[in-house]
Amino acid sequence: MHPSDLELFTSQELIAELLGRETFLGVVVHSQDEWKNQQWGEERMFKVSFNDNLCAPKVARLLDAVSEYIELQ
Repeated sequence: MHPSDLELFTSQELIAELLGRETFLGVVVHSQDEWKNQQWGEERMFKVSFNDNLCAPKVARLLDAVSEYIELQ
């Protein structure tokens, strides 16, 4: 697949494809609304998506570990 092929799909379609894979073990943090601008602007709302390979408490621990890592950088 070429990067330009991905332009044919919405973010929601790409996220659904990823979460539908049995081999995916992770979390997708994405903007609640489609975002096509390079400038950040106002405050954004985000969604956290994950599949049945992780439960909500494990996702919370993973995001906590990621936030600690980011703060250290």
